[in-house]
Amino acid sequence: MKKHIIIGLIVLVGVAFIIGSWPKGSGDDYGLPAEFTFKENLATEWNNAVDIAFEVKKDDVAKVELIYNDSIFKTWTSPKGKINFRLNAGYYGLGTRNLHLVSTMNDGSTDSDNRLVKILSDIKQEIWSISISKTYPHNTNHFTQGLEFDGNTLYQGTGDPNHSGSTLLGTIDINSGEYAKKIGLDANYFGEGITILGDKIYQLTYTTGKCFIYDKNTLKLIDEKSYKGEGWGLCNDGEFLYMANGSDAITKRDPKTFEIVSTIHVASKETSMGNINELEFVDGMIYANVWQTNAILVIHPENGKVKAIINATELEAKGQSGGDVLNGIAYNKTNGKFYLTGKYWSKLFEVSVVKPAI
Repeated sequence: MKKHIIIGLIVLVGVAFIIGSWPKGSGDDYGLPAEFTFKENLATEWNNAVDIAFEVKKDDVAKVELIYNDSIFKTWTSPKGKINFRLNAGYYGLGTRNLHLVSTMNDGSTDSDNRLVKILSDIKQEIWSISISKTYPHNTNHFTQGLEFDGNTLYQGTGDPNHSGSTLLGTIDINSGEYAKKIGLDANYFGEGITILGDKIYQLTYTTGKCFIYDKNTLKLIDEKSYKGEGWGLCNDGEFLYMANGSDAITKRDPKTFEIVSTIHVASKETSMGNINELEFVDGMIYANVWQTNAILVIHPENGKVKAIINATELEAKGQSGGDVLNGIAYNKTNGKFYLTGKYWSKLFEVSVVKPAI
């Protein structure tokens, strides 16, 4: 009997020790000093306010700060109980933003409860289609990353997925699909998007943080700029460059310095739009391939709202020919036509964009 009593006491002592060693925050008595009363992340539309509710659970809270996108939006001194606040979530534009509820105790220690707020577009995007006018050959060895017209001259930049030094840049004979004039990069560089501004060609690289700048007539390298992160798509509005990095972000950049002027995040009414790839600027809008899809987005450059989605699925069946994904948008101002292709595709398509009747 004594043996069982001793064993029982040992068990009780062990349990008491385990409970005593639980970290703070694992039970109601040790929770955060102030917590959001909702568990899920939030989502709202452009410029709509969202209701933020939280509860102060400890008496020795000196202040609570609501930090949104790294800015203090509201501070409460010696707060008590349940508190509600309406946050203008669209203040920083579209995209996913951090929301922190930071409690500072009387002894100076701090704790934080964290959520995300996703800001979506407030406009319903249109669905546009395409109508094929002509079909041209495209070399199936060309991993198309950038495509752009200068007058009637078509320029193409390619990538190098095999790291074999096959990145190319040059002018394309549209009737043969072959380079009329070209240069190459060594295997250290994976070519990405291109754009032509004035007499210069800008060419991004994938992971090496370099933008190479060439004379568009001679293809001679004349300068290079550095940037952080990955390079995907590139276009320009005649004054500034716009760069995609594979996320939902597009950065507006100074062509002289390549410094960021501003950033937009791309979203439709339903979701954020990541994997933004090859870009083209046409009539005040950014046209963007979405990697691994047959969708082309039409984006407002000042706020990232998706105006329309172009369904280019028809081109995949006719032009992919065992190649990779749709990628490559060029607009010819002289005839008002778009030219679309893909990585390792066998065809380049001249198309018109068909908008729904008003």
